[in-house]
Amino acid sequence: MQCYDVFNGDADGICALVQLRLAHSHVAEPRGAVLVTGVKRDINLLARVHADAGDQITALDISMATNAKGLRQNLEAGAVVFYVDHHNPGDIPKHENLFAVIDTSPDTCTSLLVNHCLKGAYKEWAVVAAFGDNMANAAASAARSLFLSGDNLGKLKSFGELINYNAYGRDISDLHFTPEYLFKQCVRYATPSKFLSAHPEIFEKLEAGFKDDMSKAAQCGFIEPGITILDDIPWARRVSGSYSNVLSGREPDQAHAVLTHNAHGGYTVSVRAPKNNPNGADKLCLQFPTGGGRTAAAGINHLSKDKLDDFLAAFSQAF
Repeated sequence: MQCYDVFNGDADGICALVQLRLAHSHVAEPRGAVLVTGVKRDINLLARVHADAGDQITALDISMATNAKGLRQNLEAGAVVFYVDHHNPGDIPKHENLFAVIDTSPDTCTSLLVNHCLKGAYKEWAVVAAFGDNMANAAASAARSLFLSGDNLGKLKSFGELINYNAYGRDISDLHFTPEYLFKQCVRYATPSKFLSAHPEIFEKLEAGFKDDMSKAAQCGFIEPGITILDDIPWARRVSGSYSNVLSGREPDQAHAVLTHNAHGGYTVSVRAPKNNPNGADKLCLQFPTGGGRTAAAGINHLSKDKLDDFLAAFSQAF
């Protein structure tokens, strides 16, 4: 039997898998799973998995709608799939080998769902993930029972945001650390607080990169209220999602979209619904090919230039 751990390379995907593997760390036989992940927008990950009958797949924080074909093929091959996610799933297939935990509520994320399944065993990691997914209220709510100091909670918030920032890029070469590396380091510690004490150099490298990239983004203007376009260069690709979150925090009543020129002659789009009314981002992005996400935050992997005006009109109508 082969095991596959398939997870989004952002804070939510990494922290969800950390919780699950910590929960099974007592098992005498090491799991020895094949890790399948990538940059934030590399979410059609089940297409890379070719399981056999009896194999086990854990899929975390990747859209079921996007992975429908790969999911179906692996189920038909006889694999058992445990699927946890908070994005728009499309039609959830009915199959005896599929165990799905799907919740698209705007105030939850995959790691919070995993935390619920594990009855809060590794809640600090779920708090980090929620902060990384720009769910500050949900993160703070989950953290109450941990009785963390203000400084400790602030450090977890920064760590979540930095792991999420690290996930954005055209490919792995744009990132400061690969998602596999971060997972393998994090899973050695029962709490992110212990991890940060043991590896301050990782936090410091991410923090320095984040500050430098954000300072460059802040110099870019807006083509319309809430909408900015960044160049096709590594710092811009890295900061696109984080900059959307920062803008959303500054103007919580305004929707935001950060468009980044891409290698295909179009744009990669990151959308945030108004923080004070976190709905509609997924419906907007699903109007365009390669679009998807969740109600509060969504994106389009490739928006062709001839569709820019259509997107601007749809954005205006949606928000």
